[in-house]
Amino acid sequence: MNRAEAPSGGRITLIGAGPGDPELITLKGLRRLREAEVVLYDRLAPQTLRDEAPNAEWIDVGKFPGRPKPSQPWINALLLEHARRGRHVVRLKGGDPFVFGRGGEELLAAIENGIPCEVVPGVTAGIGVPGALGVPVTHRGVSRAVAFVTAVSDWDHPENTPGEEPQIDQVALVDTICIYMGLSQLNAITARLIELGRDPETPAMSISSGGTDRERMVSSTLKDLASDVSEAELASPVLTVIGGVVGLRDRADHPETIQEVRA
Repeated sequence: MNRAEAPSGGRITLIGAGPGDPELITLKGLRRLREAEVVLYDRLAPQTLRDEAPNAEWIDVGKFPGRPKPSQPWINALLLEHARRGRHVVRLKGGDPFVFGRGGEELLAAIENGIPCEVVPGVTAGIGVPGALGVPVTHRGVSRAVAFVTAVSDWDHPENTPGEEPQIDQVALVDTICIYMGLSQLNAITARLIELGRDPETPAMSISSGGTDRERMVSSTLKDLASDVSEAELASPVLTVIGGVVGLRDRADHPETIQEVRA
C-alpha cells in the first residue's frame, strides 16, 4: 500500500461498517469514522453512524433502485478531490469494502494518485447476516467451502456485457452459496442450480434488510425458495444462502431466541 504523503496531507480511509446493525462496525472503524472530516457513504451503511461524526460533511454516493446511479469514476474523483484539499476522507460502506463494495477500485485510485489510503475491513453480509440467525456458512461434516456471488450486473464496467446473467454455473455445487443482491433473478438462479445438479430439496433461505429492525427471513428449499420469497414480498436488499448449513437452524432448540438476542 502506498503510504507516501499526499501533497496536501490529505488521506482516505475505506471502512466496512458491517451488515445493518451499527454495532457490528469494528473499534478501529469507529475510531477512524470519528476522525473524519468528510464521509462518502452508501445506502447499506447504518445511518445511525452519522451520530459518530456529527461535524463531518456527509455525502450520499449510494446506488439506489429507481434513481440515477453515481458512477464509480465519479466517486473515485470525489474521494481524491477532498483528499487533495488536505482532508481526512472516509468511504463508509455496508459490509466489507472488498466484497462487492468496489473498495479495490477506490484503493487503486488513491495509490495511482499518491494519496495515502488505509483499509479497515468489515463483517460481510454473507457471513454476518446468516450467522446472527444461527446459520454458520461452514460446519464440520456439512460445508467445507463457501462461494460469494453477486447477481447484479456491473453496468459501468468496460468489460461488462449488457444482459449477462449471474455467473452461478462455476459455483453450483459448492457446499454453501451466498448470493448478494439476487432478488429479481432468484427464480432463474434457483432453476439453473437445479438444472446443474443441485438437489431441489437443498435447504435455502433469503433475508431482507439483514441486521436491521426491518429484517425479514424466508426459510425454504431450493425448488420452492423463489415462490416463497415472492409470496412473502421480501424487499431489496436481499441475501440468499443455499446449502445444508441452512438446515442447522431448524435443529436449534429455540431459533427465535437467536433473533431476539441479536436484535
